[in-house]
Amino acid sequence: MRAVAQRVTSAAVEVAGEVVGAIDRPGLLILVGATHDDTAATAAGLADKLWNLRILHDERSAAQEGAPILVVSQFTLYADVRKGRRPSWSAAAPREISEPLVEAFVAALRGLGAEVATGRFGAAMAVSSVNDGPVTIIVDTDR
Repeated sequence: MRAVAQRVTSAAVEVAGEVVGAIDRPGLLILVGATHDDTAATAAGLADKLWNLRILHDERSAAQEGAPILVVSQFTLYADVRKGRRPSWSAAAPREISEPLVEAFVAALRGLGAEVATGRFGAAMAVSSVNDGPVTIIVDTDR
């Protein structure tokens, strides 16, 4: 799995003009995508890594701060743009694999004690955030 975590002071996701998920205090906006060989264990490991990653102020983690998290599924994190001008999406897992993995990721975060809001899988989403720092970290589970 791959995630882009941004330290934010607030963030929200809308679908068709309706807010479906939001955090209104400092925390993390996490964009997450899955590839073909990811598993529920991969999702749980990524959740633990991000929950405990010390990227908030004073080198503290979301776990230490009780900071909220907004998770947005993002298959485009697996775009391959090495050839040509049109991205290839072949590394992104199809919905039947990726949707349960994103749900497992969210469940693992909640199991760790995180307050988690989400976007809507597969929907056209408008994501807004107020980045703090800015701090943006890319986390790959295969690295």
